[in-house]
Amino acid sequence: MKNKLIKSALISVFNKDGIDEIVTKLTKADIKIISTGGTKSYIEQLGFEVTSVEDITGYPSILGGRVKTLHPKIFGGILARRENNDDILQTIEMKIPEIDLVIVDLYPFEDTVKKTEKEDEIIEKIDIGGISLIRAAAKNFNDVLIIPSKNYFKDLGDILNQENPQTSIEQRKFFAKEAFKVSSHYDSVIYKYFSQDDFESLKIDINDGMELRYGENPHQKGKFFGKFDDIFEQLFGKQISYNNLLDISSAVDLISEFNEPTVAILKHNNACGIASRKNIVQAWKDALAGDPVSAFGGIIISNKKIELDTAVEINKIFYEVIIAPEYSQEALNELKSKKNRIILVHKGQINNKFLVRSALDGYLVQEKDTKIVSKADFKYVTNLKPTDSEEEDLIFANKIVKNSKSNSIVLVKNKQLIASGVGETSRVDALKHAVEKAKFFKFDLKGTVMSSDAYFPFADSVEIAFNEGITAVIQPGGSIKDKDSIDFCNSKEMKMVFTGFRHFKH
Repeated sequence: MKNKLIKSALISVFNKDGIDEIVTKLTKADIKIISTGGTKSYIEQLGFEVTSVEDITGYPSILGGRVKTLHPKIFGGILARRENNDDILQTIEMKIPEIDLVIVDLYPFEDTVKKTEKEDEIIEKIDIGGISLIRAAAKNFNDVLIIPSKNYFKDLGDILNQENPQTSIEQRKFFAKEAFKVSSHYDSVIYKYFSQDDFESLKIDINDGMELRYGENPHQKGKFFGKFDDIFEQLFGKQISYNNLLDISSAVDLISEFNEPTVAILKHNNACGIASRKNIVQAWKDALAGDPVSAFGGIIISNKKIELDTAVEINKIFYEVIIAPEYSQEALNELKSKKNRIILVHKGQINNKFLVRSALDGYLVQEKDTKIVSKADFKYVTNLKPTDSEEEDLIFANKIVKNSKSNSIVLVKNKQLIASGVGETSRVDALKHAVEKAKFFKFDLKGTVMSSDAYFPFADSVEIAFNEGITAVIQPGGSIKDKDSIDFCNSKEMKMVFTGFRHFKH
């Protein structure tokens, strides 16, 4: 199919940035310009000749500007197939002018939703005519070039720089694809606004993609779709990887549950060290002590500002990523002395209310587990109640186990992760792993508390815990054999509380 000359252009844009340059090039190429409303007025103010849509249709803009371009003489000029004799005869008979180029920039619905909660303002920013122009021109890509947003003005400028501007079928088909990307995203955002938090259907449409070094492994391609820069500012370091992002996401989920100065170290989405202290440097030292071996190459996150003293201590080990809400300049200088380390400023919370993952040939969707267990949730099921300090440690441990891969057991003492067993197929194995790890790093388990992500089906776990010196247990409860665990705890003067909330994480 031969190239198509551009002889006429319809322009309907909300954002006028860059239109002056486009109109200049259209006029220079002797391309007829058609427009209406605010766009027409803007072009006229620039001093360029423009044909009014109203002059073509014979109808004025009506309903406060809601209906301007929606007319057969406009859409006929876009949709007419230039090599279809019947179409051409009809356009001649009805005096419908051919339109070869359509330039649109839609009403900013997405930005309006972010700026206001006033429904009438939001609804008025649902574009009708513009979205219809985009779809019509994209459908007829054999004959018409569609420019669906201001993001493509530079590409259009390159085309218009030619003598006798024309386009190939490959170009027009490419822009048709881009047009449907724009229109589908626009409709998805509108649907999201109306649907709010329902589960009726799943629509994911994100245009902002971030290239990754590779996927989970070097032989796999990877890309992140989301607005990373809205949440983080990268101050230093190499390109972020797929695995980095998974760990970063897990780190943010975990640290968001703590208000006291807290540092966590994560590896493969699980905490290998975490501690809350009066200051960040001590929180770092005690987090690292939990498992200094696994911390190698991990992700470090702090919920408070990193100062020089903390940065000096952190730089004694190799790590991949460090995240904090703020850094002193001296701390930054110290951290940047390690080549390729990724330094992130955590700017804002993650607003996703749902978790989505692929399964089979579809997707699983669920609400995020936002439950943070407090003392108000405690059901005291043993004769003895935990002490105040034990209750604080139980809550601390429960926050960690909630953010660990199932099956998981977490051991905590004085708001420090002593050890954990995660991702095990047996809860008993998870506990044995945690105990073995704690002993390897020379921790005294006497007075430690234990948290489990799910109930104990038998009393074997609490029996092992007692034999190791663990004094208090927190678990959801709900087993038909809960009484066995309760009876054992009572016989050994252990304390146990139920929360009623299971925290599986797969």
